[in-house]
Amino acid sequence: MISLRKRARKSEDEEENSDTPGPSQPIKPFSLRDTLLQKEVMELTSDILPSTVRIVFPNPNSLNQLLVSVRPTDGYWVGGVFDFQIMVPDGYNMVPPKVRCLTRAWHPNINLQGQVCLSLLRVSAVDGLGWTPTRRLKDVVLGLDALFGDLVNFDDPLNQDAADQHRHSREVFLTKIRDLIRQNPRSRR
Repeated sequence: MISLRKRARKSEDEEENSDTPGPSQPIKPFSLRDTLLQKEVMELTSDILPSTVRIVFPNPNSLNQLLVSVRPTDGYWVGGVFDFQIMVPDGYNMVPPKVRCLTRAWHPNINLQGQVCLSLLRVSAVDGLGWTPTRRLKDVVLGLDALFGDLVNFDDPLNQDAADQHRHSREVFLTKIRDLIRQNPRSRR
């Protein structure tokens, strides 16, 4: 896991020590998204995040793309590692981040194409808990973690087959989950 505090301090030090922008140092345009992300990334610390979550920035120079790994410690998905890609669009914080599950999962709120159904990722959610500009990146990360616990929703599924199987044949449902976890080389066996 990247030490976000160290990276933020290093970035601040580099800004203070850099010369006046010139031909070799282009002036970056102001971006509300990037300004918000600098502050919000600082919140993604072990003090706030559960021990089941890990965050990695594939490109250390870009805070708008991150990978989140969730490792549930109880429930149906215990022992699995589920990787998510979060892309923060230019219109952030007026629009929610885009989230995709990179790990094949048998889950009522994640379909086999990796789409994720989580109320706070919708601009207008039926339950009134959708995206608002007051939401933060940590809410998204905590929501992804909760998808494997408190927020799993069998009553309003994205993956109807998984929800139906849970309802009618729980043993088959659990077997399918276990099989997919065993197929993932990052999961504990």
